This record gives sequence, C-alpha cells and structure tokens, in this order.
Amino acid sequence: MRLVVLPGDGIGPEITAATMQVLRRADALFSLGLAFEEHEIGLARLAREGSTLPEQVIEAARAADGIVLGPVDSYAYPPRDKGGINVSGEMRIRFDLYANIRPSRSRPGLPHYGRTPMDLVIVRENTEGFYADRNMHLGIGEFMPTPDLALSVRKISAEGSSRIARAAFELAMRRPRRKVTAVHKHNVLKVTEGLFLREVRKVAEQFPDVAYDEQLVDSMAALLVRDAQRYDVVVTTNMYGDILSDEASELSGSLGLAGSINHSDTHGMAQAQHGSAPDIAGQDKANPVSLILSAAMLLDWHARRAEGRENFARAAAAIEQVADELIADPGRRTADLGGRLGTRAFAEAFCGALTA
Repeated sequence: MRLVVLPGDGIGPEITAATMQVLRRADALFSLGLAFEEHEIGLARLAREGSTLPEQVIEAARAADGIVLGPVDSYAYPPRDKGGINVSGEMRIRFDLYANIRPSRSRPGLPHYGRTPMDLVIVRENTEGFYADRNMHLGIGEFMPTPDLALSVRKISAEGSSRIARAAFELAMRRPRRKVTAVHKHNVLKVTEGLFLREVRKVAEQFPDVAYDEQLVDSMAALLVRDAQRYDVVVTTNMYGDILSDEASELSGSLGLAGSINHSDTHGMAQAQHGSAPDIAGQDKANPVSLILSAAMLLDWHARRAEGRENFARAAAAIEQVADELIADPGRRTADLGGRLGTRAFAEAFCGALTA
C-alpha cells in the first residue's frame, strides 16, 4: 500500500511524524507492505513555489493507494489566484471524496461531557451543500450583488444525497445496533431538505434490517448533549455534519481524539478532524491521536476494498485499542488531556504498546 503523506501547517508536521511512526510500527507487526511518499504542502510550499498545492502533488496523490493529510491553515492562505489553494477542499473536489466519516465515542477513563455515553458515527456529505468552493461548476457559491448584500447558494443533488445515504446504511450494517438517523431542517428548507430526505428514504427501503428515523438539526444539537446514546449512525448534509461532528467529538472527551476519513469509491484520505493550532506549533505539545486514529480508519477502509487484507483490519483494531489504553492512563496522556507527555514521547509510548 503506497501512502502519500502531506504534513500540512502548524502542528501538522509534528502529528504527521508521530502518525508515520505508528504506521511504521504497525507495518512491521502486521506485514502491511506500506510505502510512504511525503510531499510538502501549505504555507511552506507557498513560500517556496508560490502554491500551497502544486499540481504534481495532486497527481502523486491520485496515483497512491491512500492519502494522509495533516491539518492545514487555510484561513491564513492568500486568495486562490495568489496560490492559496485550500488543500483539504481541493483534495475532496478533485477525488470526489463524497463521504466524510467521523466517529465519536466515550473512552474508558476519560470524562465525557454529555449526560449519557456515546458511540456514534456521523456520515457527512462532503462535496456540496453550503460550501462555496465545491458547489459550482464555474465561480463560487457566494456573491455580492451590492456592497451591502451578500448571498450564498446551497447545492443539494439527488445523486449526492443517495450515495451518502448508501454509505451510511452500509456502515450501519457493520455495526451491532444497525440504526441510521437522518438529520435535516425540512421544516424551513423545504425544497433542498425535501430532496435530501427523499433520497435517504429511498435508500432506507433497501435496508430493511436497519432501523431508520429522522431528526431536526437544532434538536439534534441539543440531544447530543442530553441523550447521545440513542444514536448510532447519523447521516446529514455537509455543513450540519461539520458542526455536529465537532460537537460530538468534544462531548465524547476532546476534539483532539476525533478521527476522520474522507473517501470516494476509489480514493481514501485520512485527516485529523481538528485544525492546525499554530499557537503551539513546534513546541512538542500537540496531541497526535486524531491523525493516528484517522490513519487507522484508512487502513480499515483499505481492508474492506478487497479480500485478503485482513491484516489491515487487524492493524486498525490494534491501533484503536492502544489509543484506548493510553488515553485511560493519565500518566501516558498528552498535556491537553491532563497528562505529561509531549508529542514525541506519546508516539514512543504508543509504538511501545502496539503489538500484533
């Protein structure tokens, strides 16, 4: 399996290095046959070449079996015509990474902040919605007819809704509870949300063994705090999924533990759910768990694409187990979780605990 590694900005290089250390250990233990090809992106590449994401990096990623993307500081990038390409958004567009899978669960020994424990996965549509950089063929989905009037276009398609629904139901079939909840705002956005729900309901009919219900997005935000244990797989549109998954991850213990994978039918990209935290960059303070767990999700995604890759699934499960063990032990946590370990020491502890 050839992985293209893109360290990113801020703490990205640090947590990417920790993640590569864990993957190399997993490779040795589980005979994965991993090969790594690293490319500089983001602000460093912009300063050197005038672009945060040169075309040759995109083509290298296209030819790879998987992508590991560190956090990027797109907020600090210049306009696109000055070389400031949003790396995360561009990769999702170029490779049609329509499914963003974001699990959140309570972990042993770590306090969670909701009233009930959680073990859910938010399946977020990743290529349309209100995201202005990915919902128009020409131009962007925001515009200003006058200096004092700004408008934004939301794109919801039958195809996009159907395929993200299918991804959610297929995931639910692999989980014990087999339940899908569609989150929407149909009482206000009757046309776009109506189209989304129409397609999700069609897919639901094809999975009679999966329980299905629906929830308004505002009440969903409240219920994640009050009764998160009622949810299993949650499917929703782009912006709702982005917001709710951050809420769920923080409620489960920390956004720093939030693994995430973006995938199409042919490409997969591991990406930490959090940002680049430039205020602590280079200080050996960053928690690498989110990207480590994202990389484990990438291994598991690869395992399910063909027979004979059970070792990838075992490696992913082992990485997840070690994350639980270290997080449960205050002495082996990073500082953001009340521990004493820096990024490098945590990676060493992780690799030491990882066994076949």
